[in-house]
Parts: sequence; C-alpha cells; structure tokens
Amino acid sequence: MIEETYQASFPRSVRLLSKHDYQQVFNNPVRSSDFCFTILAISNSLDRSRLGLAIAKKTIARSTQRNRIKRLVRESFRHEQLNTGTIDIVVLAKRGLEKVSNEDIRQSLGKHWSRLVKKCGKS
Repeated sequence: MIEETYQASFPRSVRLLSKHDYQQVFNNPVRSSDFCFTILAISNSLDRSRLGLAIAKKTIARSTQRNRIKRLVRESFRHEQLNTGTIDIVVLAKRGLEKVSNEDIRQSLGKHWSRLVKKCGKS
C-alpha cells in the first residue's frame, strides 16, 4: 500500500471526494492556523491520510493564484503523507495568500502537518 500512496500523482484514494467526507471534518475538527492557512483535521479509520482543498474565489480572486496554491498544498501533502498517520485534512486559504512566496507556503504547510499529527494523536 505504501507504494500506491507515495507517488507523484494525487490518486482518488487520498482525496476527500464527497460532501459527507468534508462535513465530517467540518463537524468537530482539530484546528491549526497561521497567516497562510486554517487547516482542519480529524482521525479516520482508513489506512491512509486524505486531503481536501477549500480554496475559495472570495478569498483568492485569480484562478491562476488558486491553482498555484492548490499545487503547492498537494505537493507538500504527497511528500508528508507517509508521516501524517491516518487523518482527514481540509485546507482553507486565508486572504492575501497569493502574495506569499512558494517557500513560505511550503514552510507553513510543513509546520501544520506536524502540528496536526501531534494533535490528532498519531505519530
């Protein structure tokens, strides 16, 4: 299973796909926030972590900027997913994120992943 989850793609098996999946995370999440993101997470009963993105037009107006941020989040998640245990994660962007450099976004996400693993009780 490890080979499947650590690859350069973003397969369906590591995505939150349905409204029900997102709603479970929004109902009673563990939160991690900074100047870039608010990230919500809950433990799941699967053998892998899953990621959902909620990057709103209202927050980041230009589609090119939203897509850049989504790419960076997915890339960071792919690199860290073996260390995240079994949690469902929803990433919410904050206003002004389009002005933040790629390196600052990567550093922010790295801190979030480790915080969430600790808070959700997975190591």
